[in-house]
Amino acid sequence: MRYSLLAAALGVALGTTSFTAAADSRDQQIAELREQMAAMQAKLLELEERSDAQSGINIDTAGALDKLANNSTKVETKGGLKVTSADKKFEASLGGRIHFDAYAFDRDIADTTGTSEFRRARLTLGGKAYGWEYKLEQDFSAGSNLDGLRDAYIARSALGGKFTIGHFKPYRAMEELTSSNELLMMERPFATATGLFSGRQFQQGVGYLRAGENYTAGLSVFNLRGAASSRTEGTGMAGRVTYAPINDENRTLHLGAWFSHENANKGSGDLSATANYAGRRGPSQKIATTTGAGRSQVDVYAVEAAGSFGPAFFQAEYADATFGQPGTRDQDVTTYYVQGSLMLNGGHKGYKAGTGVFASPKVGNHGLWELTARYDSAENDTLDYGVSSWLMGVNYYVNPSLRFMLNYTKGDNEITGDKTGQYALRTQFNW
Repeated sequence: MRYSLLAAALGVALGTTSFTAAADSRDQQIAELREQMAAMQAKLLELEERSDAQSGINIDTAGALDKLANNSTKVETKGGLKVTSADKKFEASLGGRIHFDAYAFDRDIADTTGTSEFRRARLTLGGKAYGWEYKLEQDFSAGSNLDGLRDAYIARSALGGKFTIGHFKPYRAMEELTSSNELLMMERPFATATGLFSGRQFQQGVGYLRAGENYTAGLSVFNLRGAASSRTEGTGMAGRVTYAPINDENRTLHLGAWFSHENANKGSGDLSATANYAGRRGPSQKIATTTGAGRSQVDVYAVEAAGSFGPAFFQAEYADATFGQPGTRDQDVTTYYVQGSLMLNGGHKGYKAGTGVFASPKVGNHGLWELTARYDSAENDTLDYGVSSWLMGVNYYVNPSLRFMLNYTKGDNEITGDKTGQYALRTQFNW
């Protein structure tokens, strides 16, 4: 019994000692954990302070970079070369085009010579200065100095549209206003400066053009003098309106009308309509003419229609012209054309609402093939004769800058009976 009490007392003592030791151990662990948590909180606070400081540095750096970018000259190379000054008051872009042609003739009556030539070799400088636009373009294939001068003007947006002053195309003829880089065939039809306004493509004057999402209205007043021609007091006026009742991403229907009035006066050359009915450098036929410097007039009224629906495209113009003949009967000339194309492997001709003309299709990673055709006619109704042409072609768009064009033209001259044909190939590059 005494030994049992002693054992029990010893057990209680040992248990108390173990409990005390365990309690001391837990207190120590808790203290250590608290120290670790405090250290971690201190590190987190330090990291947060560093992050805030770095964010401030990043914001300051970004602001400095933005300020540097906004106050530096900007150079862009997408689709060409464009330079913009730091204050945004000056812009300048440099572009150009090279059209290299080769011709071979299927001869009939007319004497023709196959050849090759640079149809166009242009450099174009354009941009803005103090809110005014400017453009200066030289075609080296047409001659030096004023002989090769094309667009040379300044322009300013005002009154909801744009005023243009200088040397430019009057607002007439849809195909005439289409850029040579985006023509369907290698040459324009007779209802343009290629026929009806022979030698009168660019004129010196003033123009106003207003455009919306689906309409344009333009009026130009000009001197009959071109840049390289002699001084003249002859004057002209031309206007064009267009409307696109359908115009979305894949469908466009275009309607339009235009007129042209030319009044010869002192120093004016003859006003003629001349058609190259078998292609450029082929035989030509004068359709009508009126003498210059005699206050003679040429008046033209025309309508136009065009459309682009998926891969299909069509365009047509009809013009009725009167060539004044002092002391004798005036000569009435009618000219019209119908042309169209079909994209074979995708592609769609877009619409330039700002000028009321169609553009080349957008070319992606693969080339685009296009079949083309046109019928063209010019008739002197007073003298009962005229010329006509059938054209067939293929266009291959390699990329947005490079295109190859193949045309076959079969001409028909009712006056001489000539039916000369022409094969023509163009390598076209523009930027």
